[in-house]
Amino acid sequence: MRRRLLRPRTGKGEGMSGEETSACGCSCGTPKPLFDEPEEHGPWWKDTELMFPITAGVFCITAFILDHTVSPTAALACYWVALIAGGWTFIPGSLRQLVTSKGRSRMGVGLLMTIAAIGAVLLGHVGEAAALAFLFSISETLEDRAMDRAQQGLRALLSLMPNTARVVRDDVETTVPASEVQASDVLVVGAGERVATDGTVIAGQSWLDTSAITGESIPVGVSPGSSVSAGSVNGSGTLRIQATSDGRDNSLTQIVRLVEQAQSAKGERARFADRVARPLVPAVLVASLLIVLFGFLVGDPATWTQRALVVLVAASPCAMAIAVPVTVISAVGAASKLGVVIKSGVAFEQLGTIQTVAFDKTGTLTENNPRVVATHFVVDDALPMAAAVESASSHPLSRAIVAAAAEPGTNNTDAALTAHEVQEQPGQGLIGVVEGKRVRVGSPRWIPTDGTGELADRVAEMSQAGMSVVVVEVDGTPAGVLGIRDELRPEAAAAVQALADQGMRSVMLTGDQEVTAQAIAAQAGIPSDRVWAGQLPADKARVVAELVDKSPTAMIGDGINDAPALAAATVGIAMGVTGSDAAIESADVAFTGSDVRLIPVALAHARRGRRIMTGNIGLALAIIVVLFPLALFGVLGLAAVVLVHEVAEVIVIGNGLRAGRMPRQLTALPESTPAAPPQVITAQ
Repeated sequence: MRRRLLRPRTGKGEGMSGEETSACGCSCGTPKPLFDEPEEHGPWWKDTELMFPITAGVFCITAFILDHTVSPTAALACYWVALIAGGWTFIPGSLRQLVTSKGRSRMGVGLLMTIAAIGAVLLGHVGEAAALAFLFSISETLEDRAMDRAQQGLRALLSLMPNTARVVRDDVETTVPASEVQASDVLVVGAGERVATDGTVIAGQSWLDTSAITGESIPVGVSPGSSVSAGSVNGSGTLRIQATSDGRDNSLTQIVRLVEQAQSAKGERARFADRVARPLVPAVLVASLLIVLFGFLVGDPATWTQRALVVLVAASPCAMAIAVPVTVISAVGAASKLGVVIKSGVAFEQLGTIQTVAFDKTGTLTENNPRVVATHFVVDDALPMAAAVESASSHPLSRAIVAAAAEPGTNNTDAALTAHEVQEQPGQGLIGVVEGKRVRVGSPRWIPTDGTGELADRVAEMSQAGMSVVVVEVDGTPAGVLGIRDELRPEAAAAVQALADQGMRSVMLTGDQEVTAQAIAAQAGIPSDRVWAGQLPADKARVVAELVDKSPTAMIGDGINDAPALAAATVGIAMGVTGSDAAIESADVAFTGSDVRLIPVALAHARRGRRIMTGNIGLALAIIVVLFPLALFGVLGLAAVVLVHEVAEVIVIGNGLRAGRMPRQLTALPESTPAAPPQVITAQ
C-alpha cells in the first residue's frame, strides 16, 4: 500500500491529476482507477491531507476567541494563517485551471470560492475569508474520503487476487507475483490458497469456495477438466491448474474494469445534474458582476460587492454534481460484492425502473441439466440396456439416461452392460446390440407404442407433464419409456414470488414446446398467459420489444443465444457468467452466479439507489434556491452561507453512501424449494 504524496489540492476547480472533471468542475464524478495501488489514509491524526484543513480550523477558532477577549491584532494574524492553510488546498489549483483548461471546465466551484475569498480580503473581511477557506477545505477532504469509501466494494474484489502464485516452469516450481502469471502456466494451488487467474484443472480434486465472486455459498467440486475462476479459494488438497489467462487480464480484473466503467458512465439523473450544474458556474459569475454594477448605480458599491461575493458561494452547484456520482459508485460497488456486475450508470438507473421481468427458460429458470424424472418398464434390464446404447452419444438426453442407470435403486444390473454396433439415426435415436439383443432408444415418433396399452398411456401422461419422452425397444418390442425434463431451479419459484411481492410481473420466453413451457411456468408460479413457447431468437426479441413498449422490461438469459432479446430489453441481464464470457459483453448487467433469487435483490437495490439520487438532487436544488435570495438581500453573510452549503454537501455525500449499505431485508434471500426427486414407476 502507498500513501499519496501531499500536494496542493485542486479543490472543486481541478482534478488531482488533471483528469476529466464533473459538472462542478471537480473530479468528484470521476473514480480513480482501481488498478493502481489503493490509497491508505490511516488514522485522521496521521493523515497529511487533513493537516491543512485542521490547521485552518484551529487557527479560525483561536482567532475568534482572541478577537473577543485579548487582542484583535493577534486574532487577525491567526485569521491570516487559517486563510493561507485552508486556501492552499484549492486556490492554487483553481487559478492554474483557469489558465490551462479550456471551455466551461476552467470555471469550477473552486474558482467561485477563490474569488469570494480574495474579494472578502479586499473588502477587509479577513475573518470571513478564513472561515470560507476552512469550511471549503474540510468539505473537500471529506468528499475525497466519501468517494474512496464508495469504491471499497471494488477494492474488496481486487483483494481476492493473491499477491503471489506458485507456478511450474521447466519442471521447477517457483513463486512469482500473481501479476506475472502467463497463460499456459501451470499453477500449484494448495488448500486454503486463492487461484491467481482463470484456468483449467489438470490434476487433483477438491472443492472451491467461489462465494466472494459469484455470491453462491455452496462450494463447487472440481476435478481434471473443470474450469476455475480467479479469486476462488481451494478448499482441500492440492490442485494443478493450467492458466487460460494471465494474471492482469482475467475474469476478476475484467469484472472490476467493467464496474469502473459503470461508475463513470452517466445515467439520466447524472446528465440532468450536469445540465443544471455546468452552465450554473458562469451564470453565477455573470450574476455577481451585475450585482456589483447595481451597487455602483445605487451608490453603495461596498455593500453590494459583499453581497455579490456571498451569492458566488450561495449558488455553488457542487452538492448537485456530487449527488449522483457518490450514489452510483456506492451502489455499483455494493452490488459487485453480491456478484452483480452493473456495466454503466445508465444501466443502474434503468434497473431501478423495471416493472416486467422476462425469463428465458433453459439455464435461467431451469438447471440446464436434463434428468430422468419418470420411468415405466415392462422388460427386465431395459434401463441398463438403454444406457449402454446411449453411452456412445454426447446428447444431453443420452447423458441423462446414463446418469439414471447409475443411480442406486433403479432397475439396473450389478455390472454395466456394453453396447456394440451402435448407430445414430439423426433426429430419431440410437440403435445398438446389447447382450446379443437389438436395442433401439429414441422418440415415440420413431418407436411407436400404439397398441401396447399401458406404455402408450404412460407416453401420453409424460408428454402432458412437459417431459421429453424416450422409448426403449428390445428385439422389436417396446420395453419401456423414460420421461426426461430439465428441472426448475430450486430457488426459481421463490424468486418469482419475491418479484411479485415487489409489484413486478414475470413472464417466460422459451424455444421449447408449449406443454413443457407451461409445466415449468406452473412450477415457477408464472401464469399461463405470460408464457411464450416455440420462440426463435428473433421471436424473443420481438416479444421483448412489445413488452418494453408497455413498461420497462428486463430480459434475463444466458447472454449468447438470447443476445437479440437482451439488446431489445430496457436492461439485458446475463446469468452465470464470468468476465471472460461473451455474455458479459452483450448484457447491461451480468450475474457471476446463477442464483435467480439475486434478481429481486438487485432490482430492489437499484430502486433504492434511484430514490437516494432523486433525494440528493432535490436537496441540492433546494439549497441553491433558498440561499440565493438570502445572500442577495444580505440576510446571510459569507461564513453562514459557506457553512450551510458545506453542511448540505456533507448530507448529500452521507445520503449517497447509504446506497452502498444494503439493508438486511434486501440481502435476505427467500428460501428455495428443493427439486422433486425422480418419479420412478416400474411394472414388470
